[in-house]
Amino acid sequence: MVRSTLWALAEAVAKTARAPRRPMKQALELTDNAAARIRELLDKRHKEFLKLGVKTRGCSGMSYTLNYADKKDKFDELVESNGVRILIEPTALMHLLGTTMDFHNDKLRSEFVFTNPNAKGQCGCGESFTT
Repeated sequence: MVRSTLWALAEAVAKTARAPRRPMKQALELTDNAAARIRELLDKRHKEFLKLGVKTRGCSGMSYTLNYADKKDKFDELVESNGVRILIEPTALMHLLGTTMDFHNDKLRSEFVFTNPNAKGQCGCGESFTT
């Protein structure tokens, strides 16, 4: 009895190990407009990465931060999309999972816009959010 159970378990583990793995979905999605603007900014500054994070501030509690980076730190999450590379700070990762980053440029504004499924609320001006 025990032997047959162990044998069945070993077969199940072997079958799972052979199964093709689905590619992991990236933590952040970039639109074509966002990727083009990021590429332009990185080329202008001769930087390799743009680093995305969140800070505690604003009306709703947290706001997005964008900085240039020369290297990937040990626990940064790397997102590669449309020829650009973005690093996500480890402390921000849980707040940003599934977020889409876009870039809007019109007569009134020129800004990155984040569509974050984790956000439970946002201030009126759109600068900060809460999860």
